Amino acid sequence: MHIPDGFLDAKTALATGALSAAGLGYALREVRRELPPRRVPLLGLAAAFLFAAQMVNFPVMGGTSGHLVGGALVAVLLGPAAAVVVVATVLIVQCFLFADGGVMALGANLFNMGLTATVGGYAVYRGVARLLPGLRGRVAALAFAGWCSTIIAAAACAGQLAWSGTVAWRVGFPAMVGVHALIGLGEGAVSALVLLAIARTRPDLLPDQPGAAAAPGRVGPFVVFGLLVTLGIALFVAPFACPWPDGLESVAARLGFNHPASSPLLPALIPDYQLPGITSPGLATALAGAAGALVVFLLAIGFSRLVVPREGPALKTEI
Repeated sequence: MHIPDGFLDAKTALATGALSAAGLGYALREVRRELPPRRVPLLGLAAAFLFAAQMVNFPVMGGTSGHLVGGALVAVLLGPAAAVVVVATVLIVQCFLFADGGVMALGANLFNMGLTATVGGYAVYRGVARLLPGLRGRVAALAFAGWCSTIIAAAACAGQLAWSGTVAWRVGFPAMVGVHALIGLGEGAVSALVLLAIARTRPDLLPDQPGAAAAPGRVGPFVVFGLLVTLGIALFVAPFACPWPDGLESVAARLGFNHPASSPLLPALIPDYQLPGITSPGLATALAGAAGALVVFLLAIGFSRLVVPREGPALKTEI
């Protein structure tokens, strides 16, 4: 659902950019206030995992693919403010390093996937989880929230396209929501499986797990193991991802507005996830994915270290 340059007009790009900047600023303030310093590496791991997972497109229907967004998943694990920072880090690296999403459309992409999908999905999760007790209830709540977050982001994107005059709302909304309703099934399934795996192996890392705060464990070994799994996804799974266009690209081709800007505003170092100088496309994608995962891992930790105080009451919580 990464909007390229050329799909939105200037007023839409500026408005969504301003809203996203305000939302990201508020999220950083909340991360500074609430996040214990020893949980900072988990933000890096979440960002790296989302980056690698978003490279793995899965087929949805004839000629259309989808990929994980992950905002609702990270919001459940780390809180909505931290999730906004994580998704923003991924989107920034995808935009400037890989030309995945336009520079002028970065604010819109952050608004759709980093703010509305993340916060909206988390709100749905909290509402449903209150009605469904236990681990099974939380897993089911996240599966539904993941699906809803995809729909919310698709609707926001359709509104931006309509406000830009790219495609009429009455045409773009059903097209975007229709295809992303199918993509959302994958979003919900993957999110639920990840939550279940963490609950079975490291329940102390779940903020709403009973007894977790009383007996938290170390995050270092978990982060190392998770990063190795993430690099494995980038190296050995991403090169075999479905090559079909994603939901937005498919809708754009079907409705006839798939004409982004002829040349990028800023040249990317690794365009289209193909590391320059590598003749094998699969190897070029694998190395690009591994490099990108490491970049977002370090960048997310760097952002968090800048805002999270190293000393204070948060240090009393052993994690």
